[in-house]
Amino acid sequence: MSLMRPKRSVGIVGYGAYVPRYRIRAEEIARVWGGADDALPIEEKSVPGLDEDTITMSIEAARNALARAGIAAQSLRAVWVGSESHPYAVKPSSTVVAEAIGAAGEILAGDWQFACKAGTEALQASIALVGSEMADYAMAIGMDTAQGRPADALEYTAGAGGAAYIVGPKENSLAYLEASYSYVSDTPDFFRRPYQHYPEHGNRFTGEPAYFDHTLNAARGLMEQMGLKANDFAYAIFHQPNVKFPQTAAKQLGFAKEQFALGLLSGKIGNTYAGAALIGMTNVLDNAKAGERILLCSFGSGAGSDAFSFVVTDKIEERRNRATRTATYLARRVQIDYATYARYRGKLVMN
Repeated sequence: MSLMRPKRSVGIVGYGAYVPRYRIRAEEIARVWGGADDALPIEEKSVPGLDEDTITMSIEAARNALARAGIAAQSLRAVWVGSESHPYAVKPSSTVVAEAIGAAGEILAGDWQFACKAGTEALQASIALVGSEMADYAMAIGMDTAQGRPADALEYTAGAGGAAYIVGPKENSLAYLEASYSYVSDTPDFFRRPYQHYPEHGNRFTGEPAYFDHTLNAARGLMEQMGLKANDFAYAIFHQPNVKFPQTAAKQLGFAKEQFALGLLSGKIGNTYAGAALIGMTNVLDNAKAGERILLCSFGSGAGSDAFSFVVTDKIEERRNRATRTATYLARRVQIDYATYARYRGKLVMN
């Protein structure tokens, strides 16, 4: 597949993150269920409160993105929400978000699915919409309140949170797009059938041929066709199902720790699924300097990856201070025990 570039140059004009304040440590889950005696995949993960879901968290991230963009909500021509955990099976999350931020009316709205890369699918569509000049601004959100079956390996890593991005013309961007590249295949590594409360995963497919095959092919395809190498990027962000996978992929691609450390947040908040790579990108943008190049590469089970190359502009310095930084959400934490976690996540069902 060749590189994808829109006819009209576009970029990110606003971004925003959101992470719930509640945290449960992996060792607390291990205390109850065991099964992780050798090593815990993360330190702790974020947990939504009783009044939080994908929609409410998307609204908070969207408001942060609008504040940084400095545009009216009515300027948006699309609000697209990517998630594995939409609150309704047959009612869109995107229309609620659009209404809440003041963008409803003459606007496109839609919910996206593609496991953990639903957020970057929405981002690709936003780039295409603005790049075709059908719209000046479009919003893409990746957000999840991920589920994990009690005693399952996923329960250690399935966190909550995500990010929102507003795509607009390059001349108004804080980071402009150079190109993107996508790579997909049919790989049965993770799925959830209708009426199932928790997803299932095929462990023998999880690393190879799922995560690493798609992540490496997408990132290498982008870099090779652009004529770039790892040292041409200041930062690299990958999907984060745990701490080990993105570190391994980054090193295989030639990236050093200082290039990927800032965008690696899974150890503190877990795998936020559709928001995992996107929220890592917000932390990078909170610290990046004009002229620096960023590689963003997602992964979604099923399976596929989207890779993007962005270059930061001088507009970043002023805009990032208009809204809550990602580090603030990371630091704002309340530790809970497993009983509270089980209550908040509805894991206790009374018949």
